[in-house]
Amino acid sequence: MKRLIWAVFFMFALNTTGLQALNLAADNFQTHKTVVENTVYSGKKAIMVKEPADLINADEDKLVVLKDVKFQDGEIEVWISGEPRKDAIEQARGFVGIAFRVSDDCSKYEAIYLRPTNGRADDQLRRNHSIQYMSYPDYPWHRLRRENPGKYESYADMEPGKWIKYRLVVKGTKAFLYLNENSQPNLIVNDLKLGSSTGSVAFWIGPGTIAHFSNLKISK
Repeated sequence: MKRLIWAVFFMFALNTTGLQALNLAADNFQTHKTVVENTVYSGKKAIMVKEPADLINADEDKLVVLKDVKFQDGEIEVWISGEPRKDAIEQARGFVGIAFRVSDDCSKYEAIYLRPTNGRADDQLRRNHSIQYMSYPDYPWHRLRRENPGKYESYADMEPGKWIKYRLVVKGTKAFLYLNENSQPNLIVNDLKLGSSTGSVAFWIGPGTIAHFSNLKISK
């Protein structure tokens, strides 16, 4: 029994100490169709990410890529918040998430993102679309939803403009997303479309979004 207890403790310690905090200064990122500012948001030092004026509400890939970080397998933990901007299109949901295994030219990446306004919608179908996996560019969300309804989406309680603890675990072709303090994953992806590739880590936003990111930690 003592051996088992120490083994569990050791595994927990590895998972905890393996996460390394990263500096969220705007200079440590490469913007891709985004604008970044350092700020304090709801009590946390953070960076704010939004669309440049010429791309507001545009349906394009918008990233903030971490410089000098290569990621294949490991864990990404961050506090995130997303909400529609005042001039957002009606379909805006505060889209916010993490892209990983991002290619050098940002032409390919995997991403799991949130739709915060769906979390407490009166429409149950919208609630079921609170979390989304996609793989850019060949597997956008609408293709995955059309070909595999419900497989790459799920529900979680969330609110726009509120902090959400986001923890992503990636192993080979599998990804597990945990929100807040949930011990069970809120979304499981068993077949990452880019395979077991390597690339950068990036903050991701969708059309009409103002997002905030804080307390980023990565293990690999």
